[in-house]
Amino acid sequence: MIAVWRPAARNPAYAPLVVLLHGRGADEHDLLGAAERLPGNFNYVSLRGPVSAEGGYTWFENRGVARPIAASLRASVDIITAWLDETPRGRPCFLFGFSAGMMMAGALLLAAPERFAGGILLSGAVAFDCGIGADDGRLSGLPVFYGRGLGDTMIPATLVARTAAYLRERSGAQLTERTYDHGHLISQREIHDIGKWLAESC
Repeated sequence: MIAVWRPAARNPAYAPLVVLLHGRGADEHDLLGAAERLPGNFNYVSLRGPVSAEGGYTWFENRGVARPIAASLRASVDIITAWLDETPRGRPCFLFGFSAGMMMAGALLLAAPERFAGGILLSGAVAFDCGIGADDGRLSGLPVFYGRGLGDTMIPATLVARTAAYLRERSGAQLTERTYDHGHLISQREIHDIGKWLAESC
């Protein structure tokens, strides 16, 4: 697993960890700019997806936009889980996923919610129908920040609606939901809100 680290400004051995998961066609450097504007008392690590796509990388092969091939998604869940098993444990670990990275982050949260302190899910969807159980109460009590742009037409509207309904009504997550007047991107205002949420969640 190729990873780029941005250590906490102080005591990185004890600081909480935020795992950054980029979108389709990007790489491990894509979200580092966002990390630079988030609280400095966290460790940030940005991972590279294992599947080549559109001049960059992604997390899974798909059969359409935001429709992963189940075996490919599951393989990436296993790869990231194995990588996390090799990192120091005993400190809070948050997932931060954008677009396809949101789908990956959501799959990891649903696969093993007990190992994470929370999730930041941006501009994507939950990977329904891929063998990752989106059961009622699956994320019970887990802090989740869910943000998206109202002008985002990248992800099919039906999947966005299904995702929002699940997170609000069935997941059991301690949900913070925010919408913004932008498209398929992460805005400065969104980063500000995420930074505040992170600071309050740890």
